[in-house]
Amino acid sequence: MAPHPFKILSVEETRIARDVILSLHKDTVVDFREIYLKEPEKERMKQYLDLEHAAKPGQSPASKRPPRLAKCQYDVIGSDKVPEYHESVIDIEQKKRVRHEVVGKDKQASLTLWEFEHLVNACKKSEMFQKAIAEFKLPDGFELVIEPWPYGGLDIGAENRRYFQGLCFAQDNRNGNADSNFYAYPLPLIPIMDAHTREIVRIDRLATGGKGDSLTGQTHSEHVLEHCESAEYVPELLPGGPRKDVKPINITQPDGPSFKVTDESLVEWQKWSFRVSFNPREGAVLHDVHYDGRSIMYRMSMSEMSVPYADARPPFHRKQAFDFGDGGAGNCANNLSLGCDCLGVIKYFDAVIVGSDGEPKVHPNVICLHEQDNGIGWKHTNWRTGRAVVTRMRELVVQFIITLANYEYVFAFKLDTAGGITLEVRATGIVSVVNIDPGKTSDYGNVVANGVLAQNHQHIFAARFDPAIDGHKNTLLYEESHTAPQHPTNNPNGNLYQIHKTPIPHSTGLDANPSAHRIFKITNPAHKNPKSGNDVAYKFEPPPTQKLLASRGSIQAQRALFANHHVWVTKYHDDELYAAGPFTLQSQCEEGGVHDMAARKEGVLGEDIVVWNVFGLTHNPRVEDWPVMPVEIYQLQYKPSDFFDRNPAIDFPSLRNEASVLVGGDAGGGECCAVGGEQKL
Repeated sequence: MAPHPFKILSVEETRIARDVILSLHKDTVVDFREIYLKEPEKERMKQYLDLEHAAKPGQSPASKRPPRLAKCQYDVIGSDKVPEYHESVIDIEQKKRVRHEVVGKDKQASLTLWEFEHLVNACKKSEMFQKAIAEFKLPDGFELVIEPWPYGGLDIGAENRRYFQGLCFAQDNRNGNADSNFYAYPLPLIPIMDAHTREIVRIDRLATGGKGDSLTGQTHSEHVLEHCESAEYVPELLPGGPRKDVKPINITQPDGPSFKVTDESLVEWQKWSFRVSFNPREGAVLHDVHYDGRSIMYRMSMSEMSVPYADARPPFHRKQAFDFGDGGAGNCANNLSLGCDCLGVIKYFDAVIVGSDGEPKVHPNVICLHEQDNGIGWKHTNWRTGRAVVTRMRELVVQFIITLANYEYVFAFKLDTAGGITLEVRATGIVSVVNIDPGKTSDYGNVVANGVLAQNHQHIFAARFDPAIDGHKNTLLYEESHTAPQHPTNNPNGNLYQIHKTPIPHSTGLDANPSAHRIFKITNPAHKNPKSGNDVAYKFEPPPTQKLLASRGSIQAQRALFANHHVWVTKYHDDELYAAGPFTLQSQCEEGGVHDMAARKEGVLGEDIVVWNVFGLTHNPRVEDWPVMPVEIYQLQYKPSDFFDRNPAIDFPSLRNEASVLVGGDAGGGECCAVGGEQKL
């Protein structure tokens, strides 16, 4: 049986794609970057899904099955030894190339983990770097650690070559623990590698001063780490060890989970059904999302994240990572651990990744699927009879976690029993730090430990939602609530407020407006709610978080034009998936991103649209963020609005949890839904 069109490529399919590419480049060196599923064109996929959901006798979805395609991203290295970036699409079944583009040498492909290894090796071989390191007198028992980072945006006028940079630290090896926290000992220099020659071409020297010091002043001594202090986080190195008074909380499902997974991609739970996939750039993706047989979303994913730093001292003006575009969130996905990252009865999904030779291998446990309780879902007590009916809010969670050097991000799509969809982002990990002289403070961040300055920065996220609210012809509008003028005829006592609805006619960017309670609705104008008469819809309120703070026109701002608005609406086009454009590494300006998509000013009333949500964290670090920061949580909630004819969770069981006991172990008395005696006034 052929795999479903949304199912990720298998190891065998990936190997077929690799072999086709190698057969087309027999006389050159090919370095593979990625091979993954090229999702079908939407129009063809809609025909396939219509048949699949209709299940009409004699009409098989196979008759409309799109071709199985692999997207291959790779470098071809010619006589000049400078890699030329190529993208090809391979038809797996026909074993032939059906599309090919030579991107060329002016765009920088996403980085790979083996390129990071090249940087570390280049530093070891570089006489220039070894001399620079020798200027510091590291304490006995300390060893140099080099952490590769993307180079950032090229300065205006800089030669467009591929560079990598390394942040330098020292690790205290005297405790014999390989997990000892080296971030507590930052060193003030950054080696720069030419990725083509694999040689260190420059050493950036970092200022370590504080308020009142120059942007470039070298004020540190050769004993630059003497004032730094240990900051361990692994349990065995904590002074006094972890707490001893924590008792287990167990999440048990004695009858197993309520969800079902078929073909390692189709998930069915309660009244929800959807497909889940994974790719090296976006991580987990949800497809063809339905509730009780009704279409809600065609596709949901995280699209981009930009992290610009606010330290004005060079070279920190370049310190701006695009964690999805520069290196790929999926490439940095954790292999999740049972009982640690996800609790309860867990289903894991694997991915397939490739090495530089294109050979595929399984990347296990990159997504976890599980149910969780999220408190009371709905409740009402009849005060006359004393009977309370209460149900819990249960959620199905699709979660993946990425580690990007010092930071961790937890991404979760949560579908609930009331027809809601929540995208949750949690930021944790270790803040990015630099060395600061003893006793000084800084305008560029906060001193979180002796000798350690945590720089101010932002995390700007972009999520992409491809809605299908009862079909693919949708409209975005915003709805605001405003005070109505007091008037003797229609508002004599001044208590009326009015609801204003504003449909969005053309692709554009828009902002949150909490003072007017601005709510966005994705509607289907062709479908009316039989009770209210309104268009069926899903609504969301964009988090009114701070937008990008870098000055307009700066390279930081130009590279992340998507961050100019909280909400964007664009008309759907195949292959437009990335908020900051397909190429972010060393970019100077966003190209092909949502800003350019919106600039087309295409009509979006009753059309196939895409909604982009932008939100983020302005992170001015606290001492409490050190050595590992507690999670910062951001949520974006999509909820049905006149989509159903009643509360969709009204039929969720109201049952007493028999595992709950009073302190001391006694079972509690009474039923949550017990019929109480009638009470009278």
